[in-house]
Order: sequence, then C-alpha cells, then structure tokens
Amino acid sequence: MKTDDAPTSAPATCGSCASDQQDLPTVLMLDLPDLDRRSEALVRAQLGQIRGIEDLSLDSCTGRLSVRHRLTSTTPILDALLAIGVKGTVATDGESVSPVGCGKPALSSGVTSCRAPVAATFPPSPPPTGNTSRLLITNMDCPTEEGLIRKRLEMIKGIERLNFDLMNRRLDVQHASVDLAGILAALHEIGMQASVEREAGQSPRGQATYLIEKMDCPTEEAMLRKALEGMAGVDALQFDLLSRTLVVSHGLPSEAPITAAIERLGLSPVLQDHNDPAPAVTKEFGTGITKTEWLRMAAAGVLALGAEALAFSGMEESSMPVIAASLAAIALGGTATLRKGWIALRTLSLNMNLLMTIAVIGAALIGQWPEAAVVIWLFGVAEMIEALSLDRARNAIRKLMDLAPETALLRQNDGRWAEVKADTVTIGGIVRVRPGERIALDGVVVSGKSAVNQAPITGESMPVEKNPGDTVYAGTINERGTLEFEVRARKGDTTLDRIARSVQEAQGQRAPTQRFVDRFASVYTPAVFVLALGIAIIPPLFAGGDWYDWTYKALVLLVIACPCALVISTPVTVVSGLAAAAKRGILVKGGLYLEQGRLLKSVALDKTGTLTHGKPVLTDTVELGPLSRQEVLRIAASLDALSEHPVATAIVRAYGEQPHAEVQAFEALAGRGVKGQIDGETYYIGNQRLANELGVTNERVLQLLEQMEAQAKTAVVLSTATQALGVLAVADTVRESSKLAVAQLRQLGVEPVMLTGDNKKTAQAVAAQVGISDARGEMLPQDKLSAIEAMAAQGPVGMVGDGVNDAPALAKANIGFAMGAAGTDTAIETADVALMQDDLRKLPEFIALSHRVGNVLRANIAFAIGTKAVFMVLTFTGHASLWLAILADMGASLVVVFNGLRLLRAPGEKDKFQ
Repeated sequence: MKTDDAPTSAPATCGSCASDQQDLPTVLMLDLPDLDRRSEALVRAQLGQIRGIEDLSLDSCTGRLSVRHRLTSTTPILDALLAIGVKGTVATDGESVSPVGCGKPALSSGVTSCRAPVAATFPPSPPPTGNTSRLLITNMDCPTEEGLIRKRLEMIKGIERLNFDLMNRRLDVQHASVDLAGILAALHEIGMQASVEREAGQSPRGQATYLIEKMDCPTEEAMLRKALEGMAGVDALQFDLLSRTLVVSHGLPSEAPITAAIERLGLSPVLQDHNDPAPAVTKEFGTGITKTEWLRMAAAGVLALGAEALAFSGMEESSMPVIAASLAAIALGGTATLRKGWIALRTLSLNMNLLMTIAVIGAALIGQWPEAAVVIWLFGVAEMIEALSLDRARNAIRKLMDLAPETALLRQNDGRWAEVKADTVTIGGIVRVRPGERIALDGVVVSGKSAVNQAPITGESMPVEKNPGDTVYAGTINERGTLEFEVRARKGDTTLDRIARSVQEAQGQRAPTQRFVDRFASVYTPAVFVLALGIAIIPPLFAGGDWYDWTYKALVLLVIACPCALVISTPVTVVSGLAAAAKRGILVKGGLYLEQGRLLKSVALDKTGTLTHGKPVLTDTVELGPLSRQEVLRIAASLDALSEHPVATAIVRAYGEQPHAEVQAFEALAGRGVKGQIDGETYYIGNQRLANELGVTNERVLQLLEQMEAQAKTAVVLSTATQALGVLAVADTVRESSKLAVAQLRQLGVEPVMLTGDNKKTAQAVAAQVGISDARGEMLPQDKLSAIEAMAAQGPVGMVGDGVNDAPALAKANIGFAMGAAGTDTAIETADVALMQDDLRKLPEFIALSHRVGNVLRANIAFAIGTKAVFMVLTFTGHASLWLAILADMGASLVVVFNGLRLLRAPGEKDKFQ
C-alpha cells in the first residue's frame, strides 16, 4: 500500500492549510483484495477512530473501500490500515472533488496537502456512491425470485448495487437519485410484495418510534400498514413485533396525525424517543400459509388424484370428467405457479416456475390432463413444505431471543418494586430477579448471591456463581437466591441481542458452496432446457420419431431441469449450522468461516487468557527460617497490600480476608520490591535482584528460584536485612480445558502453535503443560503478524486472540477467533468467530461442526445432482413419467432440506466433538 501523501494539482497558498483538516471533503478509493476473509467491522473500527473521517463505504464483494474525509494527508488512513494488517492499492478509476488553495473545489488526483508535491500521484477516484434503501419483500424466498428481481431492477437507471438477504427476505438497494416509488412499482410488476423498511437519507427528525402494547401478530401489522401506508407524508414503516415497536419515517411537521390514525384502530400507541435502541433482529415470519391455502391445496390434490384414478380405471384422458377434474385441480393448486411462470416469460427469466408452466401446458396440449394436474399440484405442495422448512431454519436464531423475558421487576423511585416492560427500563435502573426466573437485561450485580445458568450465551453446562460486581446477561437463568443488578444495556443492545443480530446478518451472506451452486444452476437449467427443446424437435424431424413420445420426454426433462433441491440445500444447511453454533456459545460471522473451519491446518494461540486464566495466583509458599508458612504469608500479604503490582495482588488475594499486620515506614523499591516495619522488624519482599543486594541468596534460595522459574512462575523472596525467611511463587495458571483442547485439535488434524509476548522459558514451560510442541516467546504484534503470514503459506490458519491487541494477526489469519467474548463489544464485532465462553474446547467444537456442515453440504449436492442424473437416464429409456419426475424432484428437495435441518438438533455429548 502506498504511504506517501497525495499531491494536489496546485500547492496550497492560504494559512488555513496549516490545520490537519480541510474545509471540503475528499474521497479516497482503495482496493483491498483480501477483504473477503476479514471482518468489515475491524476496518470500520480502526478508521472510525481517526478524527476528520466523515464516512466509510466498504464493498466486501469487490474489495473497494471509499473514505470521505477532511484530512490534509492520507498517511493516517493508510497507517491505520497497515496497523491491522490490511494491505491494498489505490483505486485506478473515477474522479473525486478536492479543495485547492483557499477551499476552492477543483478536480484533483487525490487530496490537498500543505506539503510539497511528490513525484508519485494518486489516480482520480470516483464520486461517492449512492444511498442505500432496505426493502422487505415478503414473497422472496429463493434464488428464482432473486434472479427475477435482479433482472428487472438492473434495467432501472441509477441503481448501483443490489444486496439480497433471502433468508430474511430483505433487499438493500444502493441507488442515486432514484424514486423509491419507481422501484416498488417495478417489483409489483413482477409479482413481488415489497415495502420500504428503511429509506436512504432519513432524518431522525422525520422518525417516530411507537410502543404499541397490543401489536403482537401479523394481523395488527397488516391493519397498521393499511392505515398508514396510504397517508400523505408517511414514507416508510418498520415493524418489530417482538418488542412491539413501530418506527414511522415521515415528512410531516408533527406526529399527531400518525398517532391519531393508530388510535383509531384501538391499539393505544405510546410515542417514544427516536433514539430508542433498534430491534436486535428483524421480526419473525410465520409460515405465510393460511388455513384457506391449505384447504385449497388439499382439494386440488383430491381432484388431481381423482382425475388420475378416472384415467387409470379406463376413462379416456381427454374425456370431459377427467378434463374438468384436472382443470379444477390446476385452478385451485396451480394458479400461483402459472402466474409466476407468466411473469418469468414476460421478463425472459428462465426459472423453475417457467419450466413448470411449460411442462404443465405442454402436458395438457398432448392430452395428458391428469398428469398436468398432478405435476402442478405436487409442485405446489413441495413449495409449501419448502417454505415451512425454510421458516424453521430462518427463525432458529429467534429461539435465542425468546429466552429474554418481556418484563422486568424494576425498583421505583419510592422504593417499590413494579413489573414493567423490559424495553422501557433505562440504563442505571435496579432490577430484581427471583430464583428460577430468566434475566431480562445485561447488568452488574449490586446485591445478593446466586448461581446462574449461562448456557444460552456461553454454552457452559454448569451454572456460574454470581456475587456483587459480577456481570449477568439477558436470557440466562437465575437458579437459586435473589439477585439485584444495575442495568448496563437496554433492550436491543444486550449481549443476547448482539448475538442474534450478528447471526442474522451472517445468514444473509453467501457461503462459497452456495456461490458454486448458484453458478452451477445458472448453467445447468438453460442447458437442460435447450436439450429438452432439441429432444422435442430433432428426433421427429430428422429420425422419423413419434411427436407425442418425444414431446413427452422433453416435458419430463423440463421437470428434471428444475434446480430446486440443488439451490435450496446450501442456504438451509448453512443457516442451520450458524444457529447450531450460536446455541453452543459459538458466534460465527458468516457461512464463509463456517465452511473454512474444516480446512484449517494450524491455529495460533495466545498464551495469556487463552491457554492460561490470564490472572496470576499464588502457587507456592516455602518457609526457610524460623517463621511458619502461615506467618510468612501473613507478613508478605501485609507488605504487598500497599503495592499495586500484579504479583503483590495475587499474594494478597491468596491471604484472603484475614487481618493484616500493621505496616510502618513502608517504601517501594523501584524495580526490586517493597520494604516496611512490622512489630519493630524491617522486612523486605522482592525479586532476586533485591535478595542479591541484601546478600540473602544462599544455595537453597537460588535452587528454589531456578526451579520455580523453570515452571513458568514468578518468584519473590521475603527476608530481613540478614536472612531469607521464605520464597513465594506466583503464576498465571493453565486452564484445565487447554490440554484437552490441544489434543482435540491434533485429532482433527490441526497443529496448535503458541505465540506469546512472554519470555521464551515461560512459553516453553506452559507449552509443555498443555502438549504444544511449537512455542514462540518474546513476540511483538508485528512478530505475530509475520508468524501468521509464514503459517498461512503452508495452509489455512486460524488465530485465537483478544480481538484488540492481536488485531493485525487476527486480520491476517483466514479465521480470527476471539475467546471469552461474552459482554465484549469489540470481540463480537471484529472477530470472524467469537467463542463466548473462556473455554478453548469451543475451538475444536467449532471445527468439528464445520466438518459436519461440510459433510452435509457435499451429501446434499451429490444427492441432488445424482437424482437428476438418474432421472435423465430414465427419461431416455422411457421409464420416467411427469408425475414421477416431479415426485422425485419434490422428494429430493425435502431430503436435502431435512438433512440440513438435522444440524439444528440439540447438541449431545457425542455431537460436541467428533
């Protein structure tokens, strides 16, 4: 990446250039080719700290970063990116407007600088991209609709990019100077039910947030949409049924007309401040299938099978009773498919609805009325079952949100306790939770002791003791004792909310296998369509074949050409895997990392806080003189109570709540230790250097010091001015789970490597305890980055760190892991995978889950393609019929869906690591 300051077209001439910011903003465009394997949040967090940067636009698909800033030099931006291991090049296309001289805009090749121009120049950058609006499209479920929408909207001038989230039925439209009404009209033309969920460029002053207690199901939402969407001045509606809130974006001078309209529906709205927290996740969708639709489909099935039975009993397939029953079945169960097929034909989109429509119409034209009815009915049933299965996968993460109760017992100003809605509780409020109740919000315990089941957040199987000062999380269960805690995060901003939001965002990302499947289907379907067309025409024309037989075979091929099972298998499997990981306390930021986990060849582990507890404890107390072991500890703790050194803190903590001796004439000895008088005697406690200065390091003392250092312990000597009284050792102890985790990693074929800033002797000692053969000590952040780069050259590498100090290495690794991320905003936002519990065994558990997901994906793809191949052969041999082909296609779709949903089952011991 270039680090020189960008030159200007002319040197600045006014004194205002002396500041580090300029009057008019400039856009810097950078290409970051490795962006697809790191979290965007890491870049945003790093650059967001630089004063003078106004806006960031980051396209993870193209690796393009756009930075709008008022800096006079690009060096802070480029240095900040280099600090987190992000390398890139300046974009080579477009222009940007930069200030010149006394703030006059002119075309420039970079940004204005007060320094003399240098020889190298930046190419012009493109102007800022357009705004992004989010649309909710309730009937957008699969790549068929995506292809149809993409084809239609790309015809509208001004639309720059479309980002689809099929699992959550959201579409982000990046556009410049495009009327949203035109976009909605275009979607309506192709049968898409779209509404604006978030409009680009909204002003907070044009937003009204309502708490509506009686709004808890789609019925009330539909009533509100009908009442408000046609109101003049109302731009967009955003519903959250879970927290019963409605955000209305409007251009009205007052919210009074909106409030009145809601009140007329009898829903009793409460207007809240527009700065209330946003919903953690989008609202849950039901099946979208009404009882009437089920009854209609059941009647269509009876009629279709009845027509087939009449034909089987000897009645002519072209007789009126058979045709009447078939037409009625098609009308009841196939109208939606035929309508979608017509839209696809009108827009020249070759999708499964068009293929099915052609097959049904073709079957009817050659007199196969019963088969036409059965085919379209079976296809409709398959679509409904797939919709149910997708909803189960789509809403799996919602079960996490259901763990947090809607109400909380809040202490009022007069000291009373009252049950209130959790989303009305403000930060600083005191909430009481009784035994057996779920905790509604994140907070810090101020009163009481209890054990809390934290499995929904961390995946821990055993309850965790909670005392005053400890953190509690929303959605966890208070098992015994009453707790009172101070609220630290509002509804929508809790750790549980952040987990749910993060997983839902990950659901919208395409995994590598899904991208492959989409590409394969885009080639496979047209190819089979052309093959079917050839089969219907070439044999009868050039080989004297029977038109009926070959047309029938072509129609069977059209049914086989539907890539339903293929395209539906990957998203269901990936989303199920993401939800299964979340249930285990493993937060995965996208299908990319879920699939890459099984490919890891090595994992770099930090020592402190990862393999060890990260908190020094007293491990040894050896008496050497006339004093007992307890007396040595009492004097050492009394002296160290006045020191803030970590070793001193560990000794004081080990002594506990027992009374300390009175210390007089206390003095800190810089770099050596401390001294003080107790009962008239002067005592010293410090390192070997202090002991050497006092002359108390006899052979026994030296032996103990050497022995403890070899065990990765820090030793101090308690003495008088003439005699050593005891040696105390403090160490950051190894976690009990670390050794097992290292063994499990090796069992999975992943080589663990320790990278630590501690001394090499300590690193080797800890590595020996946990079973790591490659331990590297005394490593600075840039050394860790170099080590990751070297390991990555040998194969995919993971890095486990704290998400802050190890940022460059985490960014460079194929997958960055943050351990113990519960309650840590930075770790949740920047890590590719966040292990919510301080247990390294979650790492091999994630890799094992990645292997399971990979196996399911491969099995699904092989089964889907294999089924197509078998029926293609059966078609040519004359053994396949239309209804059998659609039955096989439906069966294949259901098999791959249910196979993917197996990942959602509650993890047993045999599934946690395999």
